Amino acid sequence: MTMRGPTPSSRICGACAMRCSVLIVNWRTSELLRELLLSLRRHPASGGQEIIVVDNASDDFDEAAFRREFPEVHFLPQRENLGFAAGNNLALRHSTGEHLVLLNPDTQVTEGALDTLLDFLDHHPSAAIAAPQLVFPDGTVQDSCRSFPWPMSILFTAMRLHIMFPRSRLLGAYRMTWFDHRHTRQVDQPMATCWAVRRSVVEQIGLFDEDFPILFNDVDFCWRVRQAGWEIWFVSEARVLHVGGAGTKKGGAAMFAESHRGLVRFYRKNLRGRTPAIAIALASLVSWLNCVGRTLSARRAAAR
Repeated sequence: MTMRGPTPSSRICGACAMRCSVLIVNWRTSELLRELLLSLRRHPASGGQEIIVVDNASDDFDEAAFRREFPEVHFLPQRENLGFAAGNNLALRHSTGEHLVLLNPDTQVTEGALDTLLDFLDHHPSAAIAAPQLVFPDGTVQDSCRSFPWPMSILFTAMRLHIMFPRSRLLGAYRMTWFDHRHTRQVDQPMATCWAVRRSVVEQIGLFDEDFPILFNDVDFCWRVRQAGWEIWFVSEARVLHVGGAGTKKGGAAMFAESHRGLVRFYRKNLRGRTPAIAIALASLVSWLNCVGRTLSARRAAAR
């Protein structure tokens, strides 16, 4: 496991200057990034915010233009694609806020969303992460919460039992198909599209594990948060617009393989010895078959 670099505590004193640091990792979604930055300008967090953008060598990122339009933003352009985990870790090491807000570049914050999440952390001392309700551009609420990927849950999902029995908390466990995302509740792993994170938690458990460069680093982080005794909350009162998959779609079929590798890494790191080996093997096999099937489908579609 690699979690490179110092934890944020090595940089930060006890009294932080800003209420929150907004951390954004951009890869080839610069038009959407601009819209996000404009929304942060319209709806800033009270108590002060700093914005840090790591650009992962995007071919559509005009650094000079962004610096002219957004002088309040700290840009960290990279010469290579660091990935999601390392990109966020870089931003974390440069942050100074009391709390941390991770945002994907294909999001836009709405009025009061940041304050709702930050207030939730302030009023719930056991909460490590507060995640908002994600809304597609057409107003549809996105199903953004999952349970941890226990092998049986993955098998049920592969068998499409969550579609046949969406109200079952057992068969629909992984995708939480029984949950309507209109109520505030504790969850295992909300999508890292938007998180408000308590800085002291990062100081306690460490940064994102860079052995999960693109996918499943958020799942691993949530697992470590829960293992350390903290709570993770989905806060429906906070709403954030989410285009959805703007970055990962540019990765093409390679993202299917990355998802499979991330799941297998997660099992090896966190579930070995906690669940029967045969169950892990079956879930890993199903994940691999799904990866192969989706990759072949994508190639056939591209050839048409």
